[in-house]
Amino acid sequence: MKHYSEYLQEHGVKPTAVRILVWEEVAAMTETFTLADLENAMPHMDRSSIYRALRLFAEHHLLHELNDATGLKKYCVCRCTDHHHLNHIHFNCTHCGKTFCLEDYSIPLVVLPKEFRIEEAEYIIKGVCPKCSR
Repeated sequence: MKHYSEYLQEHGVKPTAVRILVWEEVAAMTETFTLADLENAMPHMDRSSIYRALRLFAEHHLLHELNDATGLKKYCVCRCTDHHHLNHIHFNCTHCGKTFCLEDYSIPLVVLPKEFRIEEAEYIIKGVCPKCSR
């Protein structure tokens, strides 16, 4: 990945020291994560600073915000080809509570009446993950 400050600038985010540190941690995440996960990974960083960075990253389409019915807001790095977050499916394991980004699987196109305009689509499948199936 490009240097983090350049990457943030390309997406309209001013690369402050805090934002660069938070993005560096976020970019290393391979699964969905919560604010608490980042707090644990960055114990010397203020919770509100982390939260503000996450909100800004989501506003600039660098992250997806997920509401998967676990009661916790989760995030994942956005790899969508457009800014409408219409590309991939998320899978929530009802046993372990983990949410997985299934980037190789696309959300089926939903045709709405012409008066409606899609801005975002959230597609979450619930079931049991491979680890919990064993």
